[in-house]
Amino acid sequence: MNSATAVHFFLSLAVLLAVAKLFGALARRVRQPAVVGEIVAGVVCGPLVLPAAVREALMPADVLPLLSALSGLGLALFMFVVGYELEHTLLRGLKGSALGVACGSVLVPLAAGVLLALPLAGRYAPGSTAGFVLFLGIAMSVTAFPVLARVLADRRLTGTPLGGIALAAAAFGDLVAWVALAGVVAAFGSATQWRISLLPVYVLVLLAVVRPLLGRLLRRCADRRMPPLGLFPVLIVGLLLSCGTAEWLGVHYIFGAFAFGAVMPRGGFEDLRMHVIEGANHIGALLLPLYFVVAGSKVDLKGFGGAALVTLVLVLVVAVAGKAAGVYGGARLAGMDHRLALPLSALMNMRGLTELVILSVGLELHLIDGTVYSMMVVMAVVTTAMAGPLLDTKRFAVPLRTDARPDTDAGAERDAAPRAELESDKESTGNSR
Repeated sequence: MNSATAVHFFLSLAVLLAVAKLFGALARRVRQPAVVGEIVAGVVCGPLVLPAAVREALMPADVLPLLSALSGLGLALFMFVVGYELEHTLLRGLKGSALGVACGSVLVPLAAGVLLALPLAGRYAPGSTAGFVLFLGIAMSVTAFPVLARVLADRRLTGTPLGGIALAAAAFGDLVAWVALAGVVAAFGSATQWRISLLPVYVLVLLAVVRPLLGRLLRRCADRRMPPLGLFPVLIVGLLLSCGTAEWLGVHYIFGAFAFGAVMPRGGFEDLRMHVIEGANHIGALLLPLYFVVAGSKVDLKGFGGAALVTLVLVLVVAVAGKAAGVYGGARLAGMDHRLALPLSALMNMRGLTELVILSVGLELHLIDGTVYSMMVVMAVVTTAMAGPLLDTKRFAVPLRTDARPDTDAGAERDAAPRAELESDKESTGNSR
């Protein structure tokens, strides 16, 4: 990197971070998640608003790869934290009403997305039709767990049956989405077949070798009662190696970050765990907004004609209706009262960060094209932004007293509450969206 490139890089980084933080703060002022403002900041910095000359000055061609790499590091840290916080107790709380909601929230929008993608594939699929169809179904089925946790905490719903069910179901949905996406990437990505065949070996090494080594490392650090100052760099090295291995295998580096976090030992290391998560969040608070801006800057609706606008409306309708129907139907079939099932269908329609990450992977691997990417980003912003106003209406308002059965929902409520508070803390630092 020569001197001129270094100057452009630091100036671009400063401006983009400032714009992201400004728009994020404005979004919070109007009771919206910060991610909504940060994605909008990226759209404002993209071709939809800025002329080509201004965009080139803001993000020069020789600087853009550096910005993308830096934002990718923030994303890897976030995915590591997501994997590290994959609580077995949270998934054990997935029973009764929560299980019905979780299944409905994934299966119905997944099927609706697949049905929508079938007629669109001939026009918009850049490569494999099957990859496009499966990817769009997965993208329709996700719920943004971090955004959901923040909204529940803001509205003091974390410790309620509604909050517990929503968090357990969203955690299950995110887990299913990451696993399904990894499968689609492995099947339709560009990696050679022999590399993909080594994926089970990679998983086995993580479970049989890396996890025990991490357990010994954490135990030594805990026994000495020393602050884990030297632990975080070791974990970062392991995280980067896992990301690099996953990318080489052909399943994208975010799955390497998620898998490394998922195999981290948990029992007996709660204090160390909190230190590690806090360190990752501090770095992510700086880098993750940059990721949103870079991703949002790829949105371009200028060339949309009548057919594309109709498709955008269909995407919005199918996304909202499919998720709402799945959540509401699953809740009612599981015995939940209508007064809880309705606000739950609004809460779980939020896509937020999870959607943006999935869409970026699909665009990078040519599972979708730029037009569909732009449509889906708009959908993610709209569905995330609409939840709060809906809950403020009388029809979707959460009742103060409910008829939810405590024997079915208490486990999900109890197990999900601590995690929601942690997500709330992370949101306040700007990392979780």
